[in-house]
Amino acid sequence: MEAMVEAATIDCHNESEEVTAWFTRIEESLATPFETQVLGAAVAVRQIALNDAGQIVAVCSRGRNRQTLPILDLPLPRPQPDGSEWIEAYRYWTARN
Repeated sequence: MEAMVEAATIDCHNESEEVTAWFTRIEESLATPFETQVLGAAVAVRQIALNDAGQIVAVCSRGRNRQTLPILDLPLPRPQPDGSEWIEAYRYWTARN
């Protein structure tokens, strides 16, 4: 995990830049779309976004309904989608900060 944290944040000067760097890593690495369960309902994670509050969020859909969910709160399915190790590294990083 430490190597992933270092790789994601190496050129960052502040926390805002770090979050943007994490967003870029996750967005580029995570294989979307994929399905998961949120509050017992099947949803499709269509993409990853950075919201106006500076949070990394998953854009989820179910039928015509769309909602964002902070990536830290997103339950990952089994098997996990390719690139989900970056979400785990981001969780690790946020727990330290």
